[in-house]
Amino acid sequence: MSIFKSILNTIPRPWLIKVSYFVRPIIAFYLKGNKFTDPIDGKSFRKFLPYGYGKQRENALSPSTLSLERHRLMWLFLKDETNFFTSTKRLKTLHIAPEQCFLDIFRKQTNLNYITSDLESPIADVKADICDLPFDDNSFDVIFCNHVLEHIADDTKAMQELFRVMKKGGFGIFQIPQDLSRAITFEDDTITDKKERAEVFGQYDHVRIYGRDYFNKLRSVGFKVDEIDYTKKIALEKLERFCLMKNEILPVCYKI
Repeated sequence: MSIFKSILNTIPRPWLIKVSYFVRPIIAFYLKGNKFTDPIDGKSFRKFLPYGYGKQRENALSPSTLSLERHRLMWLFLKDETNFFTSTKRLKTLHIAPEQCFLDIFRKQTNLNYITSDLESPIADVKADICDLPFDDNSFDVIFCNHVLEHIADDTKAMQELFRVMKKGGFGIFQIPQDLSRAITFEDDTITDKKERAEVFGQYDHVRIYGRDYFNKLRSVGFKVDEIDYTKKIALEKLERFCLMKNEILPVCYKI
């Protein structure tokens, strides 16, 4: 498994995305078993892959879809608590920095008009800055923007853009790495060295550590925000089988 750890930690993300299409079937075959299940594709394995900067989380990364705990939690919430997969109305959906584990599935959904956007991702449809999105006001029924805002210097502007392009009555999920023991978000733009950023913010390309005030910052730009601990609705056996992170909060945002 040390080989897998080395690969995940040294390959730049755009290249990792490309390489994974060829490597993941081999890894999935090697790890097949019955202990853990990825709810996104239903495949089971004897173990998941470790993942994380610094201290790695065991059984975090699904060998088949490359989903992490947060992806699997979002999938279960969308499936069980929303009409995202079943709506008879065609939902115009914007996915910022699209996650590979969702991309093909969402593209194949006939009830979605699915658009992906990112400044650098090789799998995004529209190359765009989240602080200056090339979309009209009130364009999207659903917006996903997960683990993006912690990379953005002007996150208020990014949030305002997400609010602007969301339709009234629409909703979004805007996950971030969050330290719930902190009341106040910590940021320091004088920290520019990558090694120091990794030590202070947890990753070399992060510019802040969000605290519990993240939800109120979203509210300040106009969103109605539900702070949902969806893991409380999931049986302990399934939390363990799906390799979920207990007490992780889903920020579900609405434009009303």
